[in-house]
Amino acid sequence: MEHVYDMIVIGGGPAGYTAALYAARAGLDTVVIERMSPGGQMALTDTIDNYPGFEEGVDGFDLGMKMQQGAERFGAKTEYDEVLSVDFSGEIKKAETMSGTLLGKTIVISTGANPRELGLPDEYSLVGRGIHYCAHCDGRFYKDKTVVVVGGGNTAAADALYLSRMAKKVYLVHRRDSLKATKIYHEPLMGAKNVVFLWNSTVVEAVAADRVTGAKVKNIESGEITEIACDGIFVSIGRKPATEFLQGKVQLDEMGYVIAGESTRTNIEGVFAVGDVRTKALRQVVTAVADGATAVHFAEEYLAGRA
Repeated sequence: MEHVYDMIVIGGGPAGYTAALYAARAGLDTVVIERMSPGGQMALTDTIDNYPGFEEGVDGFDLGMKMQQGAERFGAKTEYDEVLSVDFSGEIKKAETMSGTLLGKTIVISTGANPRELGLPDEYSLVGRGIHYCAHCDGRFYKDKTVVVVGGGNTAAADALYLSRMAKKVYLVHRRDSLKATKIYHEPLMGAKNVVFLWNSTVVEAVAADRVTGAKVKNIESGEITEIACDGIFVSIGRKPATEFLQGKVQLDEMGYVIAGESTRTNIEGVFAVGDVRTKALRQVVTAVADGATAVHFAEEYLAGRA
């Protein structure tokens, strides 16, 4: 007979491994399917300062490993694999991976959301060395320095405002001639003396040796390229949820996020969505781990009703 897990967790970020910890500790037969390494996007952050319990901050990769070890201590398993498709149509759910099919009574979707990249030459190699995708994660490294924020929506406006409180100068580069962000951000940004707006512009290249020392900015109307000196570039042009394999399987919003409220329950019974992949107001490590615990509470309730 094929093995049927009590819970399959798709994605080994903080939400996924918290779900695995709570599930395994409750005696549920649990497996985590992780594509690369524990921690998800968190693992790319050198220092996380806003996760409780670490007064000196904590390395994101190390925290991801600790979360994995905590879940495995209680019997959760980890399979390093990629989920290609799912089938939620029956009482027993299916996750089709590159290595075969896993069966589970419940499934927790914890695949996260990836930052949209600018597509700059050497962008990936400069991540953490001057190129960043989270101002609240990495902004503290730029106290009294000069930074560039790329974008014009709410995230970019909030990032620029946040960085203006610590950086010496903030260049806000936007391809339009006005912000897309809601009006609440306009007045404080316009009033910040150290924020410089570069309208109708985009960053086309990061200037760097070992780390970023500047940015080449192109005016999309004139075509003129100007090089400005800066210490860091924050890319704030949105995120893309990792839900391609879920199209038509579970309800998604117009941006591709799994529709799930604070209960983490989706429109499919026995299927839950946690962390950055679900519709939510705040995407942080601390809210992700809360989701993981919540999902197990309702998964246990679901399983008890099926017993």
